[in-house]
Amino acid sequence: MRVITQVFNFYLNSSIHVALSCYALVRLTFHMFGIEYDESMALFVFFGTIVGYNFVKYDALVRVKRVPIGNQLKIIAIFSFFSLLLVGYYFFQLQRITQIVSVGIFAITALYTLPFFPNRKNARNWAGVKIYIVSLCWVGATLVLPLINAEIAFTSDFYLKCVQRFILVFALILIFEIIDLANDDPHLQTVPQQIGVKRTKILGLSLLIPFYFLEFLRLALDKNQLIINLIMVLVLSLFIVFANEKRPKYYTSFWVESIPIFWWLMVVFCG
Repeated sequence: MRVITQVFNFYLNSSIHVALSCYALVRLTFHMFGIEYDESMALFVFFGTIVGYNFVKYDALVRVKRVPIGNQLKIIAIFSFFSLLLVGYYFFQLQRITQIVSVGIFAITALYTLPFFPNRKNARNWAGVKIYIVSLCWVGATLVLPLINAEIAFTSDFYLKCVQRFILVFALILIFEIIDLANDDPHLQTVPQQIGVKRTKILGLSLLIPFYFLEFLRLALDKNQLIINLIMVLVLSLFIVFANEKRPKYYTSFWVESIPIFWWLMVVFCG
């Protein structure tokens, strides 16, 4: 049992699970825009998420807080290094314009982590900015990059899906901010810190209304997708309603981050 727990914790701590969520959203983008499966694009985002998230999570611990590097952190560092090699491999399989845009997304991630400006904190610690940066990066990686690489024209459906994807990620992050409220630095000015937990939940639930009904504006309405989206919205609503500071870490690090995977699997088996 202990070994299973250690493996599961490594799966979460090494960002494999969140990378799988990003992968699921890329696969959903392929489905929604009729793009044939592109292994290079999907795995570039998967391994890129592992590298990006591990860099963001552990850079501050090692570089700033000087936390001793334990065995698990060493294994994660090695795993991240090999993931970085795979990112480089798949990067050169992409279209040139996709490579340029992906470098821009990486630059935003670096800005989020490293203090580039003298006497200024990194973007992660700018008051109230974190949730917008993360949401934009997810939209860029899971929606914009796949369409650019497939040379799909930016129609009204593209902009509609960008708004939907941003809302989804924003709502997911709200749950994280509620759970982390007791531990977050007050200077971060997260949404719950600014408006309280109750209003944050109302905001999250309210955002799911336009998320769902924007689907009706698609050029080609898919009734089956409407049902799948409704189920996903109801599940996400429950996670928002029952979120509180006393929830265990698995509430967000596993269950909430599983929602995009659950959404994708519904499309695979019911779409």
